[in-house]
Amino acid sequence: MEFINLDLLEKAVWAGIAALGFGILFNIPKKVILTVFILGFFAGVVKFVFLSIDFNVVTSTFLASLFVGIVSIPFAYKVNKPIVVFSIPAIIPMVPGYYAYKTILGIRKFTFVKMDDMGHEQLLNSIFSNGFMVLFILFAITVGVSAPMLLLGKDMARKLKD
Repeated sequence: MEFINLDLLEKAVWAGIAALGFGILFNIPKKVILTVFILGFFAGVVKFVFLSIDFNVVTSTFLASLFVGIVSIPFAYKVNKPIVVFSIPAIIPMVPGYYAYKTILGIRKFTFVKMDDMGHEQLLNSIFSNGFMVLFILFAITVGVSAPMLLLGKDMARKLKD
């Protein structure tokens, strides 16, 4: 059990560092750098906790993105910065690079490698399963991070600011 917690903590720290890196890349204000790291860290915690209790990757990513979307609003209004300054760097580490890589690798193999019909069938299955996984994860990120902003609206943000 301790190894799972340390592994989860390590992944969350790397998610925070990745969020911090993307924040710096996007030239966020210096006074919000620590906040972006913390938001990325806790987004990683949420995602990996749900993955560790056997939620699938799409649901875990959605819940982590929803967390980022909800928590970004009060942070943004407290320091009078746009919400995307906090939310976008924190969710970029959740973009499904592994599945996208496997999809492109499958397409490349399907196009350039000669094999029998059974091999092509397995490659097509891999291409479509990984490709749809990419689409579902990206959709989960999009809905998760934007839903709180759309549902709560400016009125809720003004109440949080007061």
